[in-house]
Amino acid sequence: MSESLQTEPHAFLATCPKGLEELLADELRALGAEPIKTTVAGVHFQGDLAAAYRACLWSRLANRIVLCLVREEGIESPDSLRQAVTTVDWARHLRASASLAVDFHGRSEQVRHTRFGAQTVKDGVVDALQTAGRPRPDVDLKDPDLRLYANLHRGRLTLGVDLSGESLHRRGYRRDVGHAPLKENLAAALLIRAGWPERLRAGQHLVDPLCGAGTLLIEAALMAADMAPNLSRVRFGFHGWAQHDEVLWAELKREAEARASIGRKRCRNRLFGFDQSPPALAAAKANAMRAGIPALVTFKGASLEQLERPDELDEAAQGLVIANPPYGERLGELPELVALYAELGEGVRRAFPGWRLAVFTGNPDLGHRIGLRADKQYSLKNGPLDAKLLLMNVTPAAGAEKPVKAEGPVRSEGAQMFANRLEKNRKRLKKWLKQTGETCYRLYDADMPEYALAIDVYDDRVHVQEYAPPRSVNADQAQKRLFDALQVIPEVLGIDSSRVVIKRREKQSGKEQYRKQASTGERFQVREGRARLWVNLRDYLDTGLFLDHRPVRRMLAEMAPGTRFLNLFCYTAVATVQAALGTEEAGGASDSISVDLSNTYLEWARDNFALNGLDPARHRVVRDDCLRWLETARAQFDLIFLDPPTFSNSKKMDGTLDVQRDHGRLLELAMARLAPGGTLVFSNNQRRFQLDPALAERYAVQEISAKTFDPDFQRRPDLHHCFLIRHREGA
Repeated sequence: MSESLQTEPHAFLATCPKGLEELLADELRALGAEPIKTTVAGVHFQGDLAAAYRACLWSRLANRIVLCLVREEGIESPDSLRQAVTTVDWARHLRASASLAVDFHGRSEQVRHTRFGAQTVKDGVVDALQTAGRPRPDVDLKDPDLRLYANLHRGRLTLGVDLSGESLHRRGYRRDVGHAPLKENLAAALLIRAGWPERLRAGQHLVDPLCGAGTLLIEAALMAADMAPNLSRVRFGFHGWAQHDEVLWAELKREAEARASIGRKRCRNRLFGFDQSPPALAAAKANAMRAGIPALVTFKGASLEQLERPDELDEAAQGLVIANPPYGERLGELPELVALYAELGEGVRRAFPGWRLAVFTGNPDLGHRIGLRADKQYSLKNGPLDAKLLLMNVTPAAGAEKPVKAEGPVRSEGAQMFANRLEKNRKRLKKWLKQTGETCYRLYDADMPEYALAIDVYDDRVHVQEYAPPRSVNADQAQKRLFDALQVIPEVLGIDSSRVVIKRREKQSGKEQYRKQASTGERFQVREGRARLWVNLRDYLDTGLFLDHRPVRRMLAEMAPGTRFLNLFCYTAVATVQAALGTEEAGGASDSISVDLSNTYLEWARDNFALNGLDPARHRVVRDDCLRWLETARAQFDLIFLDPPTFSNSKKMDGTLDVQRDHGRLLELAMARLAPGGTLVFSNNQRRFQLDPALAERYAVQEISAKTFDPDFQRRPDLHHCFLIRHREGA
């Protein structure tokens, strides 16, 4: 290669994840380069070829190192882009018969797609080579000899040779990256921001209590052992570059190997990783082996509750605890995560008082659950997600020489008030629950306006529905209160947080009530009176059992013996099960028909029937629109239960069913199927429902709403409305 390219300073670009630019500039300076300016997700720098090679080998933060060949303004059209590319003497950079690939980033008004941009750059290279009398190069997108980097932003083109090849964050020690892995260069950045380089020089130690596949620990060990992060990489992008200086590269690599050999032997820092997942620990150990530092990291199986100071560390040892706990991108993950962050805080205070704690999270509100104040925080990106690194000092309990587990949970004033209300409600319902034997009940229903939740207990599990806050309520405050509640509920009820399910309750329209929330298939049995029933807390907005209708179902069971029973809008047909079982003294309905439009709920109904030994020949389910079915039905029934949704799609009535608007027509059709002397039980959950006065003139109507609330629902007397409707005598 030419002497000038080896020794004279040249322009380079180092790319990196957003937010790491200043750290990368400092790192490049330490590697002998001269940073010129930072840009979004990159640093422009000057240096000789040795500085570029050193950056490829030693940079813990960069993604790519690019030798810049073109930096030109005013590039908007494909022609101007192609022309700018042809100004380079590509014969100096691309060997004869070598393959080529172009990574194109950015766009302009006329160059709108990266594939088109890459094609245009490639065409410019081909033009220049053919003008110089060189053959057309092959394109190999997967494994090219030379990879070019092109970026077009606001008319400014940066074009050059990618000296790194595969992204530098891929160190090669990870095989199975698992779910949403932390990239190696981001892990290194977190360690630098958390002060690990300074602490390791002071002889301190490092612990990751949620180590997963061990990325943070391995990056920390590479720093502690003075090992170049890409020392084990076989091929870089510059190996296919025509100007590559193999002698220079071999010298720099030998120097790095010597430093690594000495660094591993001299390292006195202890690094520990804990995780309760055996597969994660196995992956972490394998990764550490491939990274060449297996002796520097100790992995142990332990949950946060079991977290203890390792025996290898004396009481005076100091260091850094760093963790990347899950963030809870989905609402349903929050109950366990609130508990996990609280356990992280308790475990660290117990085992590592006086240490520094660094927590990287995409949900800083969960970070508050740790119970320690962050004195520093850095905003970063984890892929597309906004995240923060929270730094805090680990303080033991006041007045304690050694950390001790608190006698009770640490709660905010609001959380304590909420806990008090739950305890009060439990005490109020205790006698009734003991008398009735009910195990499924509502414990709390927005009793305190600040905590707008409905909390239902299903045996040893809890179903929490968050009412969507109005726009006038600060979203951050609403989330903080939700986290307060999710912390308190398992503590008050004495259950594991994994048995708490959270959903958001919003006004439903169209077919939203049928839309799946998840696909766990996680159902279990509960008892109500004589019935056994399947419920599913996770997969649908509702659980399969409307708890507020419990007294209505009890009444149906008492009215049902010997009757022909019809259940319209039957949902999971729990009312049919109760009517069919009836009472111990008198038995249940002689036969029944349950009608609904949802296949999902009718399958659920069949499972409920099978669970209770009901004969499908006598107790049938029918998939149909209830209005259409009533219009064509001819049979008569002694007892009818009509519980329509407040709103639903339907092919009748202009495509929708509105219970306030349409109940008159619906009841007329249902009453046509009611036998003389029979009873129609009409119920609905429209809060402001008003019965059509004309119905009371034609039929004997008795409103019994006030009698259809058990003690767990008496706070909300407008939750549903219930009427008994019969034919008038002589009619």
